[in-house]
Amino acid sequence: MQTLDVVEPAQVREVWRILGQISDPEIPVLTITDLGMVRSVRHREDGWHIGFTPTYSGCPATDFLLKAIREAMEAARHTPVHIEQMLHPAWTTDWMTPGAKTRLREYGISPPQGHACHADLDREVSCPRCGSLQTSLISEFGSTACKALYRCDSCREPFDYFKCI
Repeated sequence: MQTLDVVEPAQVREVWRILGQISDPEIPVLTITDLGMVRSVRHREDGWHIGFTPTYSGCPATDFLLKAIREAMEAARHTPVHIEQMLHPAWTTDWMTPGAKTRLREYGISPPQGHACHADLDREVSCPRCGSLQTSLISEFGSTACKALYRCDSCREPFDYFKCI
């Protein structure tokens, strides 16, 4: 069994800061920490241990993000690094930060509304452009599996809605 090294809290905060600079490849205004994909940061005798949960187990960006974590940690001389993919519990939009939801809206994607265990595409989805609640579902699947395609009935613009997962 590995024991924890004595590491200054500032070093752990520095690793979180480093990881907080890694952008999501599909939505570049969000980082992996904004999305709640980084579950833990610990230092042990054999190096840094990062707990990482992809947004879904088949996410095509997972390998890219694991490589980005390794490269960022190596560039900051925080080595060795061990990344544990944590598939249980599964990632949920409930782990997104409030700031992430604000940046999604500013980017033109309606953020998830409500709690994931009460996810429902029939809820009122607001237009990220004009704020109207007068919107219509066009397709349950948008530009990615985690988004639905809506149209605003007020400004007539189509937009993605990041579904509660």
